[in-house]
Amino acid sequence: MRLPRWFAERVEPTAPDAELRVSTIELFFDLVFVFTITQLTSLLVGDFTRHDGEGFTGQGTVQAILIFGLLWWMYSGYAWLTNTVPPERTARRVLILCGMTGFLIMALAIPHAFSGSGVAFALGYLVIVLVHGGLYLQATAAIARVVPFNLAATALVLAAAFADPPWNYALWTAALVLIWTSPVFIGQKGFPLHPAHIVERHGLLVIIVLGESIVAIGIGATDGHPGAALIVTSLLGLALTAAMWWVYFGRGESGPEHALARADVVRRTRLILGAYFYAHIPMLLGIVATAAGIKKAVGHDHLGLGPAVALAGGTALFLLGDLWFRRVLGLGRPAVRIAAALLALATVPIGLWSSAAHLGALVVLVVAMISLENVR
Repeated sequence: MRLPRWFAERVEPTAPDAELRVSTIELFFDLVFVFTITQLTSLLVGDFTRHDGEGFTGQGTVQAILIFGLLWWMYSGYAWLTNTVPPERTARRVLILCGMTGFLIMALAIPHAFSGSGVAFALGYLVIVLVHGGLYLQATAAIARVVPFNLAATALVLAAAFADPPWNYALWTAALVLIWTSPVFIGQKGFPLHPAHIVERHGLLVIIVLGESIVAIGIGATDGHPGAALIVTSLLGLALTAAMWWVYFGRGESGPEHALARADVVRRTRLILGAYFYAHIPMLLGIVATAAGIKKAVGHDHLGLGPAVALAGGTALFLLGDLWFRRVLGLGRPAVRIAAALLALATVPIGLWSSAAHLGALVVLVVAMISLENVR
């Protein structure tokens, strides 16, 4: 296919084993994506604070999972895109900025994506799908196998905007299943990736998303005076976030990078798909749930059942996701992580009694797990 001259800006290809660093425009792009994470956290918090007397319904949680699944697929697609087509020229950067507008439109539509803003969400999704497919075409024709799945998922989300419950949920679920299973039909050939860039890009994203927990502390503390109880709870929220950072980054990035570098091109793509797409799903959802729980814990003596489950379950989900991530790459041992995740779930009753005690128990648990792993 002959591409327009302004679009087909040729840059010397980066060798598969050459160093490729994350660019500033990619970090700028990630900030817009993280705004969608902030919106998902608000969706979860809204699930815990219904004003109609229903309490926790789970509706916002289901919506957050479905929305995140679609967002994460395309975010990963853009991480692969800039890994293959570095945004070094003006046209490429402008198109990346266009993709950012699509994510911003979706972020704005998230609070009412299932009740009036579904069309806006679908249009934003269409923008990022078209930009992604067009830019990737500069590097490989293999993207032609991916685009039909992305367009079909967009069509399902658009159709859901005109359907009533439960059919709109069914259409969203169908879109999610379609794109998550598409790698089975697409295959991994034709997508060479640079390991160091993938590791660095996702590591930076995890740091930014963890920052959402810090923001949650600030939001949760806005209605209270900085007394001893509020300060202690806030510090415990920070300690839990720091412990989660240590779980992911405590052993550095060299292990995952070397594991990917040792694999051949096709197997490397398969490992990246397993470790940095699928395994990161529970980790990021865990961070979102934990942030929602921290937001409700700060400034409150005790938690309701929903926030307590979010806090404990989010921590457990993060630990299991990190375990999955390391098992795919052949790193770490599972026994301690599994035990810690189960114990985290068992802390739910503590939150019903005391928010600070619940946060403290989770901090002690994660720190103990890290210590045991270091000793072993």
